[in-house]
Amino acid sequence: MNITFREATPDDSEIIAALVISLTTEICELTNTQYFDINLNNTVKRCYELINNGHYAAIIGESDNEHIAVVTMSETYALYAGGKIGVIQECYVAPTFRSTGIGSTLIEQVQMYAKKQKWASIELCTPPLPEFQQAVNFYQKHGLITVGGRKMRQTLL
Repeated sequence: MNITFREATPDDSEIIAALVISLTTEICELTNTQYFDINLNNTVKRCYELINNGHYAAIIGESDNEHIAVVTMSETYALYAGGKIGVIQECYVAPTFRSTGIGSTLIEQVQMYAKKQKWASIELCTPPLPEFQQAVNFYQKHGLITVGGRKMRQTLL
């Protein structure tokens, strides 16, 4: 199996959107809760604008011309975390490619990108527990530590 990873461009927005929708669909199905209200067209447009304006980055994993993995990131700042940090917004590997090492390589790609950007740290929010305890274990195995709390949101638009 030949896997390649590359930094996404705005022209990859449809690929990224489709993979992110697969991720959000999986989360909703496993938790039996509708956390997300996204559709492909709006997500493609939003993704294009964010990448094009430099507010968002993504790394795509491909195997034999099939898009099998994505990680999306944004840069922000936090005093508690050392200044400039990267936030992993979405991280997804297609189910048939899990447990093959692709996720590990994807995280390594993020770490290399983070060093290039001079981020002090990387943060993320895992999907809901207990359904996604395996995801927490995966991230811990790759050096991320639990710092507490839960992701919270208030929709304004």
